[in-house]
Amino acid sequence: MPSIAMKQVLSIGWLALLLGGCSSFNPPQAWEKGLLAKPEMTMGGDSLELRFDEHSYASKEAAAGGSGVGGGGCGCN
Repeated sequence: MPSIAMKQVLSIGWLALLLGGCSSFNPPQAWEKGLLAKPEMTMGGDSLELRFDEHSYASKEAAAGGSGVGGGGCGCN
């Protein structure tokens, strides 16, 4: 059974190993981001598809709005 001091030494060793592996990370350069710079890769997605989804949701729920900041389908603010 390892002693408490040995456990501390091992945990510090693991921590140093993990932090040492993270320190060598280099972010990608501008010319390496070719595919990531395309509009299809944004988190927002396609604006036309978003409008279609909102339209189909409003048609199913028989209410409009409510997806923005304020107000609901009834027009209340």
